[in-house]
Order: sequence, then structure tokens, then C-alpha cells
Amino acid sequence: MTKTELVDFIAEEADLTKADAARALDAVVKGITEGLKKEGKVTLVGFGTFSAKKREAREGRNPQTGETVKIAARIAPGFKAGNKLKDALN
Repeated sequence: MTKTELVDFIAEEADLTKADAARALDAVVKGITEGLKKEGKVTLVGFGTFSAKKREAREGRNPQTGETVKIAARIAPGFKAGNKLKDALN
């Protein structure tokens, strides 16, 4: 599903215009991003938990040349699905 398809779905389900649905979706994404930046974790009960995970610096290899390269430390987003989401998929 693309963002456009998701906006169409939200507009239909919530009886909103597509513009309002797009703004709502953008606000949710922005809220999750800000929550991860500030607190490192955003929990949506029944859906899942978004988290910010710290990745340490490490050495990797270029698969084409075999050359060793340094991979910088970074913070990566993670997601763990909640039980209701898992049940809905099975």
C-alpha cells in the first residue's frame, strides 16, 4: 500500500476529505518521529511499539572488493508489532 492509497483509505473510513486525511497522516508520522527523538519510544497499544535503537560503530566489508570499511555509529528506528496486529494478520 502506498501513501496515496493509505490517504484514500483514511478518507473513506473516517469520512474526511483526502486533504484532511493527508494532513492527519502527516501529523501521525511527525508525532511518531518527534516521540522517537525526544523519548526514544512510542507505544500504540494493540498496534505496536516504535523504538530508537543505538547502533555502535563497527567495521564492515565491501562485498565487491572485500575492502574493510568503517560504519559509523547511528540511531536506527525499530518496530515491534503488538498482539492485536499479529492476531489480525494470522
